[in-house]
Amino acid sequence: MVNPVAGQDYPRTFQEFLEWFPDDAACVEYLARLRWPDGFVCPVCGGDRYWWTGRFQWMCAACSRKTSITAGTIFHRTRTPLTTWFAAVWFLTSQKNGMSALGLQRVLGFGSYETAWAWMHKLRRAMVRPDRERLCGVVELDETWVGGVSTGTAGAGGDKATVMIAVERNGTRLGRVRMAVADRPSSLEIIDFAREVIEPGSTIRTDGARLFRRLPGLGYTHEPTTGLGNPDQDSIVPGVHQVASLLKRWLIGTLHYRVEHHQLPYYLDEYTFRFNRRRSAHRGMLFYRLLQQAMDTDPHPLAELTGKPANIHFT
Repeated sequence: MVNPVAGQDYPRTFQEFLEWFPDDAACVEYLARLRWPDGFVCPVCGGDRYWWTGRFQWMCAACSRKTSITAGTIFHRTRTPLTTWFAAVWFLTSQKNGMSALGLQRVLGFGSYETAWAWMHKLRRAMVRPDRERLCGVVELDETWVGGVSTGTAGAGGDKATVMIAVERNGTRLGRVRMAVADRPSSLEIIDFAREVIEPGSTIRTDGARLFRRLPGLGYTHEPTTGLGNPDQDSIVPGVHQVASLLKRWLIGTLHYRVEHHQLPYYLDEYTFRFNRRRSAHRGMLFYRLLQQAMDTDPHPLAELTGKPANIHFT
C-alpha cells in the first residue's frame, strides 16, 4: 500500500491504538494485512487457500504447510504478548525524538534493562529498507564526527567516529537524508557511499576536497565550494551541517551518550528513519511503517545484537 490512510490503515491517537489492539488476536490480524496485503500466499507452494488455526497460524489447503504470521520476522518465536510489542513500537514512534532503552523499560515495566535494550535494537534493524530509493536532484555530501574525547583537538581528532552524510536540498528546504559510518576520515569511502545512496545524474555539492573531483567521472554534476580559508564555514554544505548538529543533539538528549561505536550504524538508521518522516501529519504513520518493515526483517538473535555469545535469555 503506497498511501495508507490515517484512521483506516493505522491509528491516529493513543486512544485509537488501544481500541484497535485490545488483544493478540487483533495484533495478528493486523500483521497479516501487512505481510500479505493481497491475501495469504503459501511460502512453499504459492497456494492462496488456507485454514486459520487456533495458534495464530495459517495452514495451506494445498500442501498443509503451517505458517506462523511472525515466522522469519523480528517477532519470531517471541513469548511476549504481541500487544506488548505493539505498545513498544507505538511509544518508540509516537515521540518525536524517540526514547532510550531505559525509558522503554520504565514505560512497559520490563524486569531488566537488557530486555528493553534488545527490543530497541531489533526494531532499529527494521528501520531501513534495503531496497530504499536513492537520493536525487541536488544533494549535499560531507562528513562529521561524533562521540569520543579529544580535548584541544578539532575535527576528526581523538577517538571520534566519522559519519558520512548526504542530504537532499529542495530549494531552501532539506529533503531526505542518508548516513553511514566510515572507518577513517577523508577517505575514498565517501565516494563509495555517494555511489550507493545518490542517483547518477544528480548534482552533488561538496567542499573543495580533492577526492571529490572523482564525482564527474562517475556520472554526477559536481559543485564544490572551497572550504579552506573560507571565513563563512556555515555556507559550505549548510544542509549537512544542520543535519549533523541535529544528530549530535539527538544522541546527547535522547541517548545520553550511551552509544557503542560498533552499534552506531543502527542508531544512525533510527535517526534517518525519524528525520525522513519528520513531516508526517500523524505519528501513527511511523508506527505503520515500522511494523510494515518489521515483517520483512530477519529475527536477529541476541548474539548478533550484542556481537558476543548470549549468556542470558531475553524475552
